[in-house]
Order: sequence, then C-alpha cells, then structure tokens
Amino acid sequence: MPLIRLETFINADRAIVFDLARSIDLHQISTAHTNERAIAGKTSGLIELNESVTWEAKHFGIVQRLTSKITGMERPDYFVDEMVSGAFKSFKHEHLFEEKGEGTLMVDLFNYVSPIGILGHLADVLFLKKYMTNLLVKRNEVIKEHAEHWLKQVQSGIDKIG
Repeated sequence: MPLIRLETFINADRAIVFDLARSIDLHQISTAHTNERAIAGKTSGLIELNESVTWEAKHFGIVQRLTSKITGMERPDYFVDEMVSGAFKSFKHEHLFEEKGEGTLMVDLFNYVSPIGILGHLADVLFLKKYMTNLLVKRNEVIKEHAEHWLKQVQSGIDKIG
C-alpha cells in the first residue's frame, strides 16, 4: 500500500487553511487541468463530516468517477476522506493542520491500494504514485495561494483603517 506524505507550510490561520482544504469549489479550481467536477453528493461549499462527493475527471485519457466520504473531522485539526467507489481498490486521505508560528503546517497522508494486483503495483512504481503526488502538490499550491492571498487582503484592509 503506497503512502504519500506531503508537508506544506502556509502563512495563514489554521482555521482558514482547514476550510479551504475541504472546499469543493477550490478543489475543482486545483484540478481544472483534469476537468474534475463534483457531480453528485456535496457539489459546492464546504464538505462536512459524513457527507460524500462524487467526482468526475479525466485521468490518463479516460473519464473516471470517484466517490469519497468524510469519515472523520475535528475542526480545525484534521479531517479524513475515504473512497467509497472508484478506480482504486481503496484509499484513505488524512488532512492534518498544525499551528506553526504565524502560520499552518498542512500535512497530507494519502494511503491507497491500486486495483488489479501485481499490475497495479507495477503501475504504482512506474507512474501512479508520482502522478498522485503531483495532483496533491498542485492542490496544496492552490490552497496556499488562496489562503495567503486572503491574509494579504485582510492585512491591506487593516492598514487602510489604521
């Protein structure tokens, strides 16, 4: 079972980062290159505990559907989404948020099992783990960009008042 672990420091409040990470709308922005869109379940706004979303996207030239459900949440510390149905045999994505100085350390732990046994394992080694890592890195870059932009807007507004 491959594990992808990413750490992203974001110069913004933990609660803001937490909410952006569970935003359906921002997720769609971060995956625009795959034409990913929410088509069932929670399709916009902030996903909550026990809610699910079905995504449709094009990966490797094939349109795919994946449904995941939020199976754990403690705002603003963590949330967990797990695959209900889709191309993987299974996956569990833990999102952790830690205060670090003036910002937030966002940690992703993405465990997955590829389908089709040994062929799936071979796909992991050859390209799938790298592909999934790149998707998560891109998503985190978009979260970081939006969180830090929001912070700059707030600080600019405070400067104008003062």
